[in-house]
Amino acid sequence: MERSFHENNRRTLYAGFPEDSLFFCFAGRILPQSADADYPFFANRNFVYLTGLDGAEVHDFVLMAKKTGDGVEETIFALPPDPMAERWTGRRLKPEEITARSGVTDIRSRDEFDGAFCAAASTGKYQTVVLDLWKKNAGDPDGETECLAAEVSAYPSLRIENCHAQLCAQRTIKAPCEIEAMKKAMTVTRAGIEAMMRASKPGMYEYQYKAEFDHALTVRGVLVPAFTSIIAAGENNFCIHYYSYTGQAKDGDMILSDVGAAWDGMCNDVSRSWPCSGKFSPRQKQLYECAYKTSEHMFSIIKPGMPMADVDKLCHQYCGGLLREIGLLGADEAPEKYMWHGGAHHVGWDVHDQVDMTRSVAAGMVFCVDVGIYVEEWGIGFRLEDNCLVTEDGCVNLSADIPRSLEEIEAFMAENQYAK
Repeated sequence: MERSFHENNRRTLYAGFPEDSLFFCFAGRILPQSADADYPFFANRNFVYLTGLDGAEVHDFVLMAKKTGDGVEETIFALPPDPMAERWTGRRLKPEEITARSGVTDIRSRDEFDGAFCAAASTGKYQTVVLDLWKKNAGDPDGETECLAAEVSAYPSLRIENCHAQLCAQRTIKAPCEIEAMKKAMTVTRAGIEAMMRASKPGMYEYQYKAEFDHALTVRGVLVPAFTSIIAAGENNFCIHYYSYTGQAKDGDMILSDVGAAWDGMCNDVSRSWPCSGKFSPRQKQLYECAYKTSEHMFSIIKPGMPMADVDKLCHQYCGGLLREIGLLGADEAPEKYMWHGGAHHVGWDVHDQVDMTRSVAAGMVFCVDVGIYVEEWGIGFRLEDNCLVTEDGCVNLSADIPRSLEEIEAFMAENQYAK
């Protein structure tokens, strides 16, 4: 992403702040895993969105902004040079590198942050502290933002304002550079899925499919998938978020993949499912055609102005009608008997992007069209998930080039599969 993109994101955010306010955004800290081992660092996505700073070297960074009638002063607090620490864990970004990526010119040591916060909070000059406050679950441990909010309570003259909704609103509509990054990521996602299809055969273990996907990403410069890959065979397909990779594909099993690559921080989320042997059985064909027809229908009707909630609702209604036509679903039975989840979540800086879900469908949105069918009595479960980019008068399927129709999948596998 160009630096100007992140600078504009900050300007837009600051415009909604009251005058005489302070803003703080944390990149996050490294979390301990076990003994003296740590989890790989993953930067807070809103920090990356605002600064362009990402990767293992930005842990413990903080963005501070002071807004007054005279404008906005920005500071980034970063890890200072430390030859011994850098010998063990890698070089740290220099101030000029931080400025080149973010556009922020005032770069200070992270050690100075506590003093800078206290100095600003105690001046009496500011009335509001703006923070990005959000938790997935109420009982989740407090992070740095929540801890700072507790510190703010010691200053009676300060009130806290939450800007999380504003950040979600900004991330709802993708900029051209974000869409281009998602398209680039999709070429890598396609390579990974096609590698799995190409290698597929009865007797193959799920971890072998995963190895094919990971290798295809790595050789294209994507070292970590956009999210933890879901790759399942046979009965494991009935666990919606399955991560064990220990099952073995039997002849006749469907392989379910729910995977994605990321490029410049922008994620894909694509599901493709195929018979491990390369040929659909009659029952698999029946169900897959229901999913495929439903997906095609959704891409034909999605357009600006549609209520966002209708994407899931109409998907289930349409697919439910097809399941009734083949005699699987009774007249009074709800589609949810075999369609266990929705799928119209937005994709972007997070694979389940944090956006304003109250908005109607609008040009520039990117979200999933995910059709999942799970029939345990037939031993068949799978999903077909694509990424939908909304245009001014309709939408386009960003993942359309990845084999998705029954005929495309069988033809690709017949041409490319290893000898059985």
